[in-house]
Amino acid sequence: MIALFFKCLLGALAVLLIALLSKSKNFFISGLVPLFPTFALIAHYIVGSARTMADLRVTALFGLYSLIPYAAYLVAVYQFSYKFSLTGTLSLATLVWLIFAFILLIFWTRFYPALS
Repeated sequence: MIALFFKCLLGALAVLLIALLSKSKNFFISGLVPLFPTFALIAHYIVGSARTMADLRVTALFGLYSLIPYAAYLVAVYQFSYKFSLTGTLSLATLVWLIFAFILLIFWTRFYPALS
Protein backbone atom coordinates (compact mmCIF):
# COMPACT_ATOMS: atom_id res chain seq x y z
CA MET A 1 0.00 0.00 0.00
CA ILE A 2 2.86 2.37 0.77
CA ALA A 3 4.43 1.63 -2.63
CA LEU A 4 1.16 2.56 -4.32
CA PHE A 5 1.08 5.84 -2.38
CA PHE A 6 4.59 6.72 -3.57
CA LYS A 7 3.66 5.93 -7.18
CA CYS A 8 0.68 8.28 -6.88
CA LEU A 9 2.89 10.91 -5.29
CA LEU A 10 5.33 10.73 -8.21
CA GLY A 11 2.47 11.29 -10.66
CA ALA A 12 1.16 14.23 -8.65
CA LEU A 13 4.63 15.79 -8.50
CA ALA A 14 4.98 15.45 -12.27
CA VAL A 15 1.63 17.21 -12.81
CA LEU A 16 2.64 19.98 -10.39
CA LEU A 17 5.97 20.45 -12.18
CA ILE A 18 4.22 20.62 -15.55
CA ALA A 19 1.76 23.22 -14.22
CA LEU A 20 4.55 25.36 -12.76
CA LEU A 21 6.72 25.16 -15.86
CA SER A 22 3.80 25.97 -18.17
CA LYS A 23 3.48 29.36 -16.46
CA SER A 24 7.18 30.21 -16.74
CA LYS A 25 8.98 31.94 -19.61
CA ASN A 26 10.42 28.52 -20.48
CA PHE A 27 6.95 26.98 -20.81
CA PHE A 28 8.18 24.59 -23.54
CA ILE A 29 10.15 22.61 -20.93
CA SER A 30 6.79 21.33 -19.63
CA GLY A 31 6.79 19.09 -22.73
CA LEU A 32 9.92 17.36 -21.45
CA VAL A 33 8.55 16.43 -18.03
CA PRO A 34 6.18 13.67 -19.27
CA LEU A 35 9.17 12.03 -20.92
CA PHE A 36 10.94 11.49 -17.61
CA PRO A 37 10.80 7.70 -17.27
CA THR A 38 8.83 7.65 -14.01
CA PHE A 39 6.37 5.00 -15.14
CA ALA A 40 8.97 3.23 -17.27
CA LEU A 41 11.16 2.84 -14.18
CA ILE A 42 8.23 1.35 -12.28
CA ALA A 43 7.31 -0.97 -15.17
CA HIS A 44 10.91 -2.05 -15.73
CA TYR A 45 11.42 -2.73 -12.05
CA ILE A 46 8.26 -4.83 -11.87
CA VAL A 47 9.07 -6.76 -15.06
CA GLY A 48 12.74 -7.14 -14.09
CA SER A 49 11.90 -8.47 -10.64
CA ALA A 50 9.02 -10.74 -11.71
CA ARG A 51 10.38 -12.06 -15.00
CA THR A 52 13.68 -12.76 -16.76
CA MET A 53 16.21 -10.23 -18.03
CA ALA A 54 15.27 -11.33 -21.56
CA ASP A 55 11.70 -10.25 -20.80
CA LEU A 56 13.03 -6.92 -19.53
CA ARG A 57 14.88 -6.47 -22.84
CA VAL A 58 11.67 -7.21 -24.76
CA THR A 59 9.84 -4.64 -22.63
CA ALA A 60 12.55 -2.04 -23.32
CA LEU A 61 12.47 -2.79 -27.06
CA PHE A 62 8.69 -2.45 -27.12
CA GLY A 63 9.12 0.84 -25.24
CA LEU A 64 11.33 2.09 -28.06
CA TYR A 65 8.68 1.18 -30.60
CA SER A 66 6.04 2.89 -28.44
CA LEU A 67 7.74 6.18 -29.27
CA ILE A 68 6.14 5.92 -32.73
CA PRO A 69 2.55 6.54 -31.51
CA TYR A 70 3.85 9.32 -29.26
CA ALA A 71 5.69 10.97 -32.16
CA ALA A 72 2.53 10.68 -34.28
CA TYR A 73 0.59 12.35 -31.47
CA LEU A 74 3.05 15.24 -31.27
CA VAL A 75 3.03 15.74 -35.05
CA ALA A 76 -0.78 15.70 -34.97
CA VAL A 77 -0.90 18.29 -32.16
CA TYR A 78 1.46 20.52 -34.10
CA GLN A 79 -0.44 20.19 -37.38
CA PHE A 80 -3.99 20.25 -36.01
CA SER A 81 -3.28 23.32 -33.87
CA TYR A 82 -3.30 25.40 -37.07
CA LYS A 83 -6.86 24.34 -37.96
CA PHE A 84 -8.75 23.37 -34.81
CA SER A 85 -9.51 24.59 -31.30
CA LEU A 86 -7.58 23.24 -28.32
CA THR A 87 -10.23 20.62 -27.62
CA GLY A 88 -10.44 19.59 -31.26
CA THR A 89 -6.67 19.47 -31.61
CA LEU A 90 -6.13 17.31 -28.52
CA SER A 91 -9.09 15.05 -29.34
CA LEU A 92 -7.90 14.39 -32.88
CA ALA A 93 -4.29 13.97 -31.77
CA THR A 94 -5.41 11.42 -29.17
CA LEU A 95 -7.29 9.57 -31.90
CA VAL A 96 -4.08 9.55 -33.96
CA TRP A 97 -2.21 8.12 -30.96
CA LEU A 98 -4.85 5.41 -30.52
CA ILE A 99 -4.66 4.45 -34.21
CA PHE A 100 -0.86 4.26 -34.18
CA ALA A 101 -0.87 2.35 -30.87
CA PHE A 102 -3.37 -0.14 -32.30
CA ILE A 103 -1.21 -0.60 -35.41
CA LEU A 104 1.86 -1.08 -33.21
CA LEU A 105 0.10 -3.73 -31.11
CA ILE A 106 -1.08 -5.57 -34.22
CA PHE A 107 2.43 -5.43 -35.70
CA TRP A 108 4.10 -6.51 -32.46
CA THR A 109 1.80 -9.44 -31.73
CA ARG A 110 2.01 -10.73 -35.30
CA PHE A 111 5.68 -10.21 -36.12
CA TYR A 112 7.67 -10.06 -32.88
CA PRO A 113 7.40 -13.81 -32.11
CA ALA A 114 8.83 -14.43 -35.59
CA LEU A 115 11.81 -12.19 -34.80
CA SER A 116 13.00 -14.21 -31.82
